[in-house]
Amino acid sequence: MSSKNLLVELFVEELPPKALKKLGESFAAALAASLKTAGLAPSTATVTAFASPRRLAAHVTDVLAVAADKPVVQKLMPVAVGIDAAGNATPALLKKLAALGADAAAVAGLRRESDGKADILFYDSLARGATLAEGLQKAVEAALAALPIPKVMTYQLGDGWDTVNFVRPAHALVALHGADVVPVSVLGLNAGRATQGHRFEAAVDPVVFADADSYAETLRRDGAVIASFAERRAEIARQLAAAAAIAGGRPIDDDALLDEVTALVERPNVLVGQFEAEFLAVPQECLILTMKANQKYFPLLDAAGKLTNKFLVVSNISPADASAVIGGNERVVRPRLADAKFFYDQDRKKTLESRVLGLAKVVYHNKLGTQGERVQRVCAIAQGIGLQLGGEALAVQAEQAALLAKADLLTDMVGEFPELQGIMGRYYALHDGLAADIADAIEDHYKPRFAGDSLPRGLVGTLVALADKLETLVGMFGIGQIPTGDRDPFALRRHALGVIRMLSEGNLNLPLNELLTASASVFAAVDGFKPAESALADFIYERLAGSLREQGYTAQEVDAVVSQRPQRLGDIPKRLAAVRAFSALPEAAALAAANKRVGNILKKVEDSVDAWVDTALLREPAEVALHAALVDVVPQADAAFVTGDYSESLQALAALRAPVDTFFDDVMVNADDPALRANRLGLLATLHAAMNQVADLSKLSA
Repeated sequence: MSSKNLLVELFVEELPPKALKKLGESFAAALAASLKTAGLAPSTATVTAFASPRRLAAHVTDVLAVAADKPVVQKLMPVAVGIDAAGNATPALLKKLAALGADAAAVAGLRRESDGKADILFYDSLARGATLAEGLQKAVEAALAALPIPKVMTYQLGDGWDTVNFVRPAHALVALHGADVVPVSVLGLNAGRATQGHRFEAAVDPVVFADADSYAETLRRDGAVIASFAERRAEIARQLAAAAAIAGGRPIDDDALLDEVTALVERPNVLVGQFEAEFLAVPQECLILTMKANQKYFPLLDAAGKLTNKFLVVSNISPADASAVIGGNERVVRPRLADAKFFYDQDRKKTLESRVLGLAKVVYHNKLGTQGERVQRVCAIAQGIGLQLGGEALAVQAEQAALLAKADLLTDMVGEFPELQGIMGRYYALHDGLAADIADAIEDHYKPRFAGDSLPRGLVGTLVALADKLETLVGMFGIGQIPTGDRDPFALRRHALGVIRMLSEGNLNLPLNELLTASASVFAAVDGFKPAESALADFIYERLAGSLREQGYTAQEVDAVVSQRPQRLGDIPKRLAAVRAFSALPEAAALAAANKRVGNILKKVEDSVDAWVDTALLREPAEVALHAALVDVVPQADAAFVTGDYSESLQALAALRAPVDTFFDDVMVNADDPALRANRLGLLATLHAAMNQVADLSKLSA
């Protein structure tokens, strides 16, 4: 059966730019999937998505006009129920066949097959394949229903009576199978072969397509529209690079902005604008953000990454003389930059310290109080950590930075651009004459903000960032705000990963449980707060395990280390390396299995077992040999463990393989004599403790 390529386009009013890419991908994928399910397109069909500000389209190859008939097997009933003693069809069988569109003539052709208990009657038939008109109608409806639209519009159709719901009003529908129009309708529109091109620069109106394969080229030639989102994005990137090179700079790298601008234009034309150099006295983060967020411009940076007074505009029109377009954009951006300069100048008239008291009027959480109360808790945590790591001097610095860290929330600049919190605090701290490490800590205490983000650049910043995240985690867990499923409104998973990274990558000598307990103590005055250190520790170790697996460690390696709950997270990379090296030893598998066996034996003992051995009660040669091996090996392993040489500590255990194997072969642990039994359990407890200092080796057992 011959096939042709299919093109479907829905022409609409301007679609939400931040959602356009996903809308285009979803429309094409859902349309093709529905056609494949209906048997109208093969699984190997190539699907091409198109998405511009005013259209969603999909091109699908090798689409059939009529799907092939499908064999259908219908299980009817047991032969004993459907056929009577005389060999005739029973009323029940005839009724069932009638429901399937068959009559008594079909009885002779029924197939009999045993299901292991009885012979069953089956009715084999062919289901007529769907026509393209039928299948495409369902496919378009399914594709529109599956679009990831957060909000829909309700609008009235041209008849003045009917209304439909969609993301934006739709004005035309194209459906071409080869050169033939497929008669489908949706959103009050009947399919044709015509659409509209660029609002201002289309060569013809309407744009008419000869066939499905000429869609993109016809729209580009006659409609002045680059229909492919990917092609349009690549063209913008090319023009940005070319214009920047001529202007003597490089455009800021921002994939999200590039996607958004791609969704705003149908035929891009990059132009260079500029603003007064005096605005460069304002921190460049402010200027960059206002140009990106408000105007969708690409600021130009010099070779050193410093902002210049030039920017790139991605225009949707290409006039012969672009000066009016450039001038208009320059006039528009100037008041925005002036606002930023005004905010900056006004903010510097007050010190950060003078703003701290105002935080007492800002609600943080109805159960945890104000931002002012929160700042006091962060100060206390940071001061405690500072005392522990660096004494009084570091504690004073950490407390000062923590006190000022949230003050910029009350500035005009951060009020206008919340994304600049911390960044502006650093600038204002330097203006106030504060030390660089204090200013850096104010900016860095939000780090890491996302996966892969850098850590705070100094120890003071690390302490304040750690204190800030611990306060959030401990506080939220203490009032029962624990993430469930995908819901994590307070970003506690991100905060936990931040704590993990700072403790591990910074190799800070801060035991986790002590840190959580100390952090919980600052909430003593909060009504309704209930310490939840155990649940929070579980939460942090779960995040840690997931992070380690993402870094390439095996599940066995991660479980072996994390199940031991190491208190110093900075030790974990060394423990993992030691476990990996141990796993390569020929003795590893046998010792891991033995460790698992010992653990199971000790779990079955009702009373606790002390790791202590009475040498006078050692009777069997095998237990004497094991004890002697432990006396020799344990001090070596312990000494290496204390110095942090975890690989050496585990390597020392290899000498235990032979005596352990002999012990289990020759010694009855659960001896009838209670004293002997207790002594042998004590010997195993000693062995178990020695083998599980670095990691739970039983986790390595297959």
